[in-house]
Amino acid sequence: MARIPGGVVAASGLIGGYGVARFTKKRPLGGIVLAAAGGVAARRWREDAGAKAAAALSAAYVAGFAGSHPLAKKVGAWPSVLGAAGAVAAASWALADRRR
Repeated sequence: MARIPGGVVAASGLIGGYGVARFTKKRPLGGIVLAAAGGVAARRWREDAGAKAAAALSAAYVAGFAGSHPLAKKVGAWPSVLGAAGAVAAASWALADRRR
């Protein structure tokens, strides 16, 4: 079975977490999705590129989540989340996923 790259897991966590929070109107449920995907992605990054890259990409994941909030006031919620997810996925590809 093919292994899903960490960047795909991270982007899915950002998008899925927001989607769950928005459509259920329960932000903690979205947080659970976000945290679970972040944990899986961090493990993949550590396995593929080492602890330093995993720490940097995990920080980018958290920054993408946090940064999407103020950006949403400028461009809208979905474009903000999709942009953050794309940025994290691109960083993941550059540092970890392409090594596999």
